[in-house]
Amino acid sequence: MFYRLALVCLVGYSALSVAIAAPEFEFLGASSADLDNPHDLKLSPDGRYLFVSDVDNNRVAILDPESLDLVAEFGSDHQSGTHDVDFDAEGRAYIADTRNNRVTIYEMKGTDATLAGELKEGIRGPEGVLAHPNGRVYVAGAWSGNVIVYDQGEVVGALEGLSSPHDLELVPGGDIWLSDAGNDRMLLLSPDLEIKQEWAGAPYNFNGVRYQDVLPDGTVIAADKNSHSVKIIAADGTLLTVLGTGRPEKGAGKFTTPEGVEVRGDIVWISDSGNDRVVKYRMIY
Repeated sequence: MFYRLALVCLVGYSALSVAIAAPEFEFLGASSADLDNPHDLKLSPDGRYLFVSDVDNNRVAILDPESLDLVAEFGSDHQSGTHDVDFDAEGRAYIADTRNNRVTIYEMKGTDATLAGELKEGIRGPEGVLAHPNGRVYVAGAWSGNVIVYDQGEVVGALEGLSSPHDLELVPGGDIWLSDAGNDRMLLLSPDLEIKQEWAGAPYNFNGVRYQDVLPDGTVIAADKNSHSVKIIAADGTLLTVLGTGRPEKGAGKFTTPEGVEVRGDIVWISDSGNDRVVKYRMIY
């Protein structure tokens, strides 16, 4: 059964904001695979597979993005607390291997992964990783409270003074959105880690914002863990829609501590982490 959810919020970022149409979300289904606290997720570069950071199974679970069936997995023999996935321009997978205080790097052939390297200098408890088109890798150390930048495996930059930073996502044009989860805010960073913008307080009222994805027009879809909701925010800062009731629940348009978001076209995949599943929606404008 499909559900179409017409959602509530159309909130201006300021008194001068122009109303922007909020999308509706049509619930398409949920995974039945044996996941345990799934976090961020990422489509493979060819779009054939959905890679899921399956935290408490210490692995990357690979789902069919259409059916959400489990098709493969890797990492359970050497990862601990897997939190994030990203791919570089050559198709290598970068995995936040959190409890081992490193990012593991894999050569991928379809669903077959071969461990090829790691990044670990300057970070503890990494929970976010971004392989940027500029060739650098940005890693958020949730336990070390920083973002570290690597170039050819060497540390070339750092942003300190954060609180449990999580996801790093590319913005059209090259900037980066960072969810500074412990400070209940999102920061827009330049590739040189200059803070260009902050989203905090009303109307967002983030409560442990975790992972997000960014649409081609700059719209951000962010999983706000402790408010049990997913927030859709236009590039100009207008809060468009809140998906979720604000309570830990399970069902269409309901979540318990959601963590991960991935978008391709009009399809959105969300890790409904507290319910140990991945859910799938269609955005309708």
